[in-house]
Amino acid sequence: MRLVTFARGGGQPRLGAVVDDRVIDLNEASGGEVPPSMLELLAQGEAGMDRARRAAAGGKDKSVALSEVTLLAPIQKPPKNVFAIGLNYREHAAESARAKGQPVEYPKVPVIFSKPHTAIIGHEANIEVDDQVTQKVDWEVEFAVVIGTGVKNIPADQALGHVAGYTASNDVSARDLQSAHIQFFKGKGLDTFCPIGPWIVTADEIPDPGHLRVQTRVNGVVKQDSNTDELIFDVPSLIQWLSAGITLEPGDIIMTGTPSGVGFARTPPEYLTPGDVVEVEIEKIGVLRNPVVAARR
Repeated sequence: MRLVTFARGGGQPRLGAVVDDRVIDLNEASGGEVPPSMLELLAQGEAGMDRARRAAAGGKDKSVALSEVTLLAPIQKPPKNVFAIGLNYREHAAESARAKGQPVEYPKVPVIFSKPHTAIIGHEANIEVDDQVTQKVDWEVEFAVVIGTGVKNIPADQALGHVAGYTASNDVSARDLQSAHIQFFKGKGLDTFCPIGPWIVTADEIPDPGHLRVQTRVNGVVKQDSNTDELIFDVPSLIQWLSAGITLEPGDIIMTGTPSGVGFARTPPEYLTPGDVVEVEIEKIGVLRNPVVAARR
């Protein structure tokens, strides 16, 4: 099932399911049995998902064409900042070290940072670049995990049972700020720098998240092309690490890292500018597309 948060005609965000090229309003199709928001649905666990599946299966008369709605970020304000993982593909760790003139070393534990909810945008929404704040804006395709049932101190072999689904994301990065502040939060956390979507594909449709192609295209040109089987720390181990001492809640989002091919490590370096269009694509999920525009001050 492909779950979306959508709006129609400037209306309030609604919870939907995409079936073929139609969007079904799950709250309407279920007669109110399915809540109107993604976080409320996730909080209901598997029972809520079952109701959502039944509503999607029988809700064609409550549907509209996908082209008639705006797809918002599936979760616009998760319970916490978005969890993000750095240097989680060997080739990306290597290219980053080489670009900085440093010896290549691989993380022994996950490199963890976060992105604020104010950075989150959805499919087709604009990535806004303020040239008075940053001049070095980069792309990073990332496979993202959405937590379903809350969990703490979970072993890796049980972790996938707590996943609601998966989505695509773009860890847009201001490399000059990232370098200046000697940590990731500021350079990764600017407004609009966390595109997520276009939907959440439920975990039952992706039983093995460890073998999915991931790709970035800028203006149609492939910049990154890899597979989640190249992750240093896979999805179960990331959930184990994050949940050790921290309660993960329904709707928490984990971005799992980016492969090689980022802009700052290219010769010469390449950065996003207004007029560019960035597409990140995850196998079995689809394409998340975002234009780049100049920010209004």
